[in-house]
Amino acid sequence: MKDFERFDMKRPPVRTKWYLHPLTYLFSAPDNLIHHNRLTRVGCEGLRPPYLLLCNHNAFMDFKVATRVIYPHRANYVVAIDGFIGREGLLRNVGCICKRKFTSDITLVRHLRTTVKNGDIAVIYPEARYSLCGTTAVLPASLGKLCKLLKVPVVTLICHGHHVNSPFWNTRNRGVKPTEAELTLLYTKEQLESASVDEINRRLVEAFRYDDFRWQMERGIRIDKPWRAEGLHKVLYRCPHCDTEYRMRSQGDRLWCDHCRKSWTMTELGALVADDAESEFSHIPDWYEWERETVRREVERGVYTTGELPVTVLSLPNAKGFIPLGEGTMTHDMNGFHVRVTDADGDIHTMDKSVPSLYSCHIEYEYLGRYGDCVDLNTLEDTWYIHPHGCDYAVTKMALATEELYFHHKRITQKPLPFGLA
Repeated sequence: MKDFERFDMKRPPVRTKWYLHPLTYLFSAPDNLIHHNRLTRVGCEGLRPPYLLLCNHNAFMDFKVATRVIYPHRANYVVAIDGFIGREGLLRNVGCICKRKFTSDITLVRHLRTTVKNGDIAVIYPEARYSLCGTTAVLPASLGKLCKLLKVPVVTLICHGHHVNSPFWNTRNRGVKPTEAELTLLYTKEQLESASVDEINRRLVEAFRYDDFRWQMERGIRIDKPWRAEGLHKVLYRCPHCDTEYRMRSQGDRLWCDHCRKSWTMTELGALVADDAESEFSHIPDWYEWERETVRREVERGVYTTGELPVTVLSLPNAKGFIPLGEGTMTHDMNGFHVRVTDADGDIHTMDKSVPSLYSCHIEYEYLGRYGDCVDLNTLEDTWYIHPHGCDYAVTKMALATEELYFHHKRITQKPLPFGLA
């Protein structure tokens, strides 16, 4: 692995090339028009770069709305390394900055300072992954410090409808329209100077409260696709009726448990209705949060563990493509992640992520269509895509457990952080 070229994270960000700038708008325009996106601006009169733009993250359409909103101004966008695969030159030239997820990277801070010094917009998706069920993912506690450091206005862009249109668990387009977005000036430069980091973090948590399924219900937006529930069992992996894990299945508009046979139908308004009895949960995010509570109880009792899982590991040291690293094992328990893999030459590689070092993690469902679900873990020099075998949908629980382990660690070592922050 030492022989592989590493992505040059220190290379300064590029201001969007003049000849590519209008193309970014043209690339974004069709989705904004097709989904009849409605933009509301709050307190943004006279707003001009430089500023920090913080966006929620539910689907790829988020980028297209952001591009339309800020045009004709230039921006640098923070993008995960897998987004650069096979197109590093193009992404750099349209202003993208590479980041390895959930790592502390002072180089990124320098790049963002360069962006605002250039008079441009620094665009960040602080949740760092698509929401699993259309609600807010955990935000890093360092966000308030970053706002203070950059010393430019702080603006939020919160989009609604992108998850229910193309949910992470089944990204097929459902044709939702109209979608909505709110661009809000949260702090002027002067207001930021007098605000404390804690105050900024609290306001950011409030600004990022959203619920796409509730939004859909309140707007009365119907999705009549007969396959609308397919893939939902990836997120709702635990049956609330018999309390069995990893036996949930979905097809068409139905979700059911293979263990107790209870089933639910997903309505056109995004609610779940039990087919033959009372529904434990009609609101999908409520089911998801119940799963979180069950994981939290395991963590608090000190019994959480996946056991030792066989895995296939792919490495992504640069943007040229994935490198099969080999077969190995992964354990996720009260001490964090431990991965051990043997490559084709018989060399052993390990990656350990302690609980305090990782406040959240990124997962994928059926990633690349070859190895199934995966967890990706990062260092500053490499990214491992770790595909467990024979444990259907366990990655969702690992994502929840990563956060709950971190919060548990914070609770027993110091004062807990505000809700929604890590």
